[in-house]
Amino acid sequence: MPARIIQANETPFATVPVDPVTLDIIENALRNARIEMDATLVRTAMSPGIREQGDAFPLIADHSGKMIVGQFGSYIGPFLDGYEGTVEDGDMIFLSDPYSVGGAISHSNDWLVLLPVFKDGRLIAYTSMFGHQSDIGGMVPGSMPINATTIFQEGVRIPPVKIWKKGEYNEDLMKLVMHQVRTPDWCKADLNALIASCRVAARRVVEMAERFGDDVFVSATDLLLERNHRAMKHLIESSIGEEPVSFEDYICDDGKGFGPYKIKCTMWRENGRVVLDFAGTDPQSSASINMFLNENMMRMFFGIYMIMVFDPQILFNDGYYDLIHVRIPEGSLLKPRFPAALSGRTHVLGRLFDILGGLLGQKTPEFLNAAGFSSSPHLFYAGTDKTGKWFQLFQIGFGGIPGRPLGDGPDGHSLFPGFTNVPNEFLERYFPLVIERYETVPDSGGAGLHRGGNGIDMVYRFLEPGVIAIHDDRWFVPPWGVNGGLPGARARKVLIKADGTEIVVGNKIEDYPVEPGDRLHFITWGGGGWGDPLERDPALLAKELAQGLVTAQGALRYGVVLTAEGAVDAAATTALRERMRAERGPIAVFDFGPDIDTLRANCLAETGLPAPRRPQWTHQAEAAE
Repeated sequence: MPARIIQANETPFATVPVDPVTLDIIENALRNARIEMDATLVRTAMSPGIREQGDAFPLIADHSGKMIVGQFGSYIGPFLDGYEGTVEDGDMIFLSDPYSVGGAISHSNDWLVLLPVFKDGRLIAYTSMFGHQSDIGGMVPGSMPINATTIFQEGVRIPPVKIWKKGEYNEDLMKLVMHQVRTPDWCKADLNALIASCRVAARRVVEMAERFGDDVFVSATDLLLERNHRAMKHLIESSIGEEPVSFEDYICDDGKGFGPYKIKCTMWRENGRVVLDFAGTDPQSSASINMFLNENMMRMFFGIYMIMVFDPQILFNDGYYDLIHVRIPEGSLLKPRFPAALSGRTHVLGRLFDILGGLLGQKTPEFLNAAGFSSSPHLFYAGTDKTGKWFQLFQIGFGGIPGRPLGDGPDGHSLFPGFTNVPNEFLERYFPLVIERYETVPDSGGAGLHRGGNGIDMVYRFLEPGVIAIHDDRWFVPPWGVNGGLPGARARKVLIKADGTEIVVGNKIEDYPVEPGDRLHFITWGGGGWGDPLERDPALLAKELAQGLVTAQGALRYGVVLTAEGAVDAAATTALRERMRAERGPIAVFDFGPDIDTLRANCLAETGLPAPRRPQWTHQAEAAE
């Protein structure tokens, strides 16, 4: 049964003309309100994940729940369809359980608040924001257990409840929730920051409606949705073919020694709509790398990718959702059955962007991006210091962004463009550790006309005994290159003990003990290269050698010979490039590197880690055949 909206004023909004100037003012006012939500959040949150890195996502929607401005797509419509309660003036809804809202949020660490905005007795809009909590209880500090087999092991699950009901605060509910977490001060402050952000945006919406009139404001939001629909319809007709194209990529492992896990998507245009069909994606994992992918979220991913590649001036909103049909098989890695664990879904989330690039670029390779969004690396460090105080760090790391049609991929950047790094000074001030190194890894970006971004080597020296956990991917299957570009380097994590012993640790580990003086090299993957490396300007390679972004040996991948002084040897470069062109043959659109069997055979020698074993269900499938 869908939600019941209770309004003191049932008068429907009238559709009225809106002149272009007024529409432009309302559009930009909504943009600014969204920015103000972010500003309010970072000024009032406490955890480094939200306060410093911005791991939170705002949304302003119209009165029906369609996103007008935001960052992560509208989950309000699917939520209202499944919410068996009322929505009234003075209410605010709070939730975190993915299964209770059809995957509108994708793991329980994301706490979401939803504020219906009423004006003069009528529901005129919604504001909402969700943010990643550093801890919600569960098996391990940080609440993202790699070994979890059910969502019950991942911490407190909050179904849709009213944190505010008709203007009254549910304090008992908050006491109950905060009793489950290891960092209640952070969680309470972060939740209040989410609430404050929604209230700020709600005030701005009411101010706009008061200035221009309710009917004008609502009509303007309708026009913004219609404009987006027209723009996306044009992009789909000009960029997506009727002939199906398929692409697949892999999650390296599940943290339990099994993998890789395939994600496959087939895309085509049918009756003016795009179909994204994930048939062929591997079954759900027994570990926590599953992602409960909401169809609207996938529509948003697709739309943002299309807009950013083809026309970044378009304001993305929910207006185009009816143009995209998403099919996700039940029981797959992307739609696991309850109560599958979901906390490690970050790797799938990142890989979806690589897959979209691989799909959209097959018809128009000139717009194709290489791989390299790929994941969102996490480090956890927790323990009790010498004063008896509990400490707990959750930090998101950065990798290499892929080479692009317009230029090189940024070095050491985030999967999400709005994220920022936690300042090293902040880490050293609030946690018992020292950052000894924070630098790009030369040559880790895939070679190309446009180089893939380099990964990062961040070296932590731990000052107190504790445990660490690492969540990363792209250590087994490398980020692929395109249009002649080469794959990026793979991720690697190395722990150097205080006595000098060097240990290559996995990219998905938890509860790993560390002692004072131990140093962790947290090395992330590089982005794949774009275009023919032999066409890159040799003078640029010489400059990047001086900057520490490439080495003289790495420059040879571009057919560039650099002298001991760092200058280009023009004659040797010309000869080397001619020989390399003659030996390599035709340029392929994709360069995935070695196949899976070759990667398995060489894994230990190349990575210092054993190759992941094939999941059990692959053996069962072979036996059935």
